[in-house]
Amino acid sequence: MKFETLVYNVDAAIATITLNRPEQLNTIIPPMPDEFEAAMNLAARDPKVKVVILRGAGRAFCAGYDFGDGFQHWGDNLETDGKWDPGKDFVFATAPAVAPTQKFMSMWRSPKPVIAQVHGWCVGGGSDTALCADIVIASDDAQIGTPYSRMWGCYLSGMWLYRLGLTKAKEFALFGKPLSGKRAAEIGLINASVPFPELEQTVREAAEQLASIPLSQLSAMKLIVNQAYENMGLHSTQTLGTILDGLMRNTPDALRFIEKAEKEGVRAATAERDGPFADYSQAPGDRKPNPEHVVTI
Repeated sequence: MKFETLVYNVDAAIATITLNRPEQLNTIIPPMPDEFEAAMNLAARDPKVKVVILRGAGRAFCAGYDFGDGFQHWGDNLETDGKWDPGKDFVFATAPAVAPTQKFMSMWRSPKPVIAQVHGWCVGGGSDTALCADIVIASDDAQIGTPYSRMWGCYLSGMWLYRLGLTKAKEFALFGKPLSGKRAAEIGLINASVPFPELEQTVREAAEQLASIPLSQLSAMKLIVNQAYENMGLHSTQTLGTILDGLMRNTPDALRFIEKAEKEGVRAATAERDGPFADYSQAPGDRKPNPEHVVTI
């Protein structure tokens, strides 16, 4: 299959999905969710594949959903006569056949383990996506966070909640502050972090170790862990999160935020949002990913 927004390849028992909008920091636009699900289905159907690696090209894993034009690229699914239609938004957000979050959750449902290789920015919907993987390994200087906690969104996959205990989950839900890859590993949000030069090899070695295990065994162990979290209400959390996300994108404050982004640019809107916290784009250089840390295809 040919893809517009990602690259899919297979080497021995390992399939790699690379988000491929490097100039846009791999921000999510159509048809990326559909293409991602299609790539995961290719891996699931390939009898040779036992493990999937997910990564991003360029200097970021994924900087979330692209909202520079006010989400106009999703307009047909969210609007009627150019205005937000909450009924359409609700259907789009919750129907598995079309919902972007559920497209990315195809890696959760896959019988084959997925390792997310995170570097650079992994924020907003990008973090919701990465945390759906079974194993998450990041570079030490990666920045993982949900700036939408402050404006224009809500948890989508719910994985921030299920990977953290109550104390930290509440802290990051309310403040929306980012973590470095190193700090994310320390508090148990992700599995491990390593210096960027070691990231690709570390992920590859982990994938090769998993590939040495029978697929039936991998699938059984993945299924029992997933089932435990689904029994905790994962699906209900995701349903509520995506509905709240639509509402939070259309409050008066949110509409002013996106109007500023359209008129003055995303940088101006995010500077106003994040300035009081001095993080994300407003952080000093030592609290941003190193722009020289680039993943090539």
